[in-house]
Amino acid sequence: MFIPKLYRSEDYNLMREIIKENSFALMISSVDKIRATHAMMMLNEDDPENAYIETHISRANPQAKTLKNGDEVLCDFLGAHTYISSSWYDHINVSTWNYEAVQIYGKIELMNHDELYAHLDKLTSKYEKFQQCPMMVKDMGKEFVEKEMKGAFGIKIIPNEIFIKQKLSQNRKEADYDNIINHLEGSDDNARKIAEKMKVIKK
Repeated sequence: MFIPKLYRSEDYNLMREIIKENSFALMISSVDKIRATHAMMMLNEDDPENAYIETHISRANPQAKTLKNGDEVLCDFLGAHTYISSSWYDHINVSTWNYEAVQIYGKIELMNHDELYAHLDKLTSKYEKFQQCPMMVKDMGKEFVEKEMKGAFGIKIIPNEIFIKQKLSQNRKEADYDNIINHLEGSDDNARKIAEKMKVIKK
């Protein structure tokens, strides 16, 4: 990911936020050819000094058939994003897009049986707890879950490079910056979220 210095962030709390709120991300590999799979991902910080991404994909997926321990993948997380119209500037310029993104390069470690079971349990709990009648892994019965696990390819991604981008019109003068915020506040949820982010970095 190309990140001009102005938009580069080293805020790992921002990284955590983007991953948590946008966990249906893209895993890209190039072992035999370029392959990409959207998958649910979680940041495992049980050991904060050795945090990693955990995910799973279908064993029937051609990408799963090529990956092995030590292979490198790229995990791409797109956070809040919105269109920025050049009509909001007090001068002629081009339109653009404001957004937040995280890209993590890492080497994979295949999950063993117990790690995959724990991963599915955590992932299910994360999303089921908000349901009216949550269906947790423990409610499904171990025999059923282990049968379903045979079709899952569990992966841990150990980071070796992390890139955090926060492109929020930092290159604009104050009047244009404020006008962008005003327009975004009257738009959709993503736009309003970007507006709030812009207010924070302005302080």
